[in-house]
Amino acid sequence: QVRLVESGGGLVQAGGSRRLSCVASGRTLATYSMAWFRQAPGKAREFVAATTWTGGTTYYTDSVRGRFTISRDNANNTVYLQMNRLKPEDTAVYYCATNTSLVEVRRTPDYWGQGTQVTVSS
Repeated sequence: QVRLVESGGGLVQAGGSRRLSCVASGRTLATYSMAWFRQAPGKAREFVAATTWTGGTTYYTDSVRGRFTISRDNANNTVYLQMNRLKPEDTAVYYCATNTSLVEVRRTPDYWGQGTQVTVSS
């Protein structure tokens, strides 16, 4: 059974930074693509960022490109989301997810974490 545990959420002022972490157990992440999604109150869950298992290819949704960076540490089974220049509209519960390919992890992740809340105050 795969378990993904996110951490790093909290309250941050607009313009500030936050780094989220996701630690996996039950699966060696080294050969899997990883992604971050988010869900704001009253809205559907949306894709944020994804990376291949090497970290060599990354993909971002337009609203975060240039502000957020996804990275991974396969030796420690951890994926990160560095969030800079945060905006109030980034407020959401952030989830990490995994699947075998960059395409699949963006469309149909097979495992999800429980989420971590990020609140950006104006």
